[in-house]
Amino acid sequence: MIFNVPNVVTLSRIVLIPLFVGLYYVPDSWLSEHGRNQVATLVFIFASLTDWLDGYLARRLNQMSAFGAFLDPVADKLIVMGALVVLLFLNRVDMLVALIIIGREIAISALREWMAKVGQSKSVTVAFVGKLKTLSQMVAIPLLLYHERLFGVVDCQWLGTILINVAAVLTVVSMLYYLRRALPHAALRS
Repeated sequence: MIFNVPNVVTLSRIVLIPLFVGLYYVPDSWLSEHGRNQVATLVFIFASLTDWLDGYLARRLNQMSAFGAFLDPVADKLIVMGALVVLLFLNRVDMLVALIIIGREIAISALREWMAKVGQSKSVTVAFVGKLKTLSQMVAIPLLLYHERLFGVVDCQWLGTILINVAAVLTVVSMLYYLRRALPHAALRS
């Protein structure tokens, strides 16, 4: 069933993207820069938590589906790409870093689709380095969105920049890992 509870939670993450991006087009008289940063950070964190929630609900309610397995990583990639575009617009992330992360997401999605078509999808399942990359960027993005000092001590822009740069390096490492895993199967298919 396409519209089960976990899939609706996943779809809500996609629906949040225009809201999240739209926050930065709201007039200053409606929402200050500080307010935008706070609300955008909270929306991104909420969307990130729904990623955990949809998986938990799918297992708990025994509502796992092929559509959900397809939609969940798409929603994850869209919210991260939307956040990176906003951060580029705000000059809070380097363009090269954003291009590396977005380019890798597109390339690995295509690689996984191709590997599934040749019956080798298990060769490119999520690896530990990919999980580290995701963790690094999912901590970095809210810090960069918040952009201000947290508790008067933590410089969010500085820490977020370090973490997003770590994520970019891990992005390259994980892409090379997945390509190396796929290469033997590419040679067999040519």
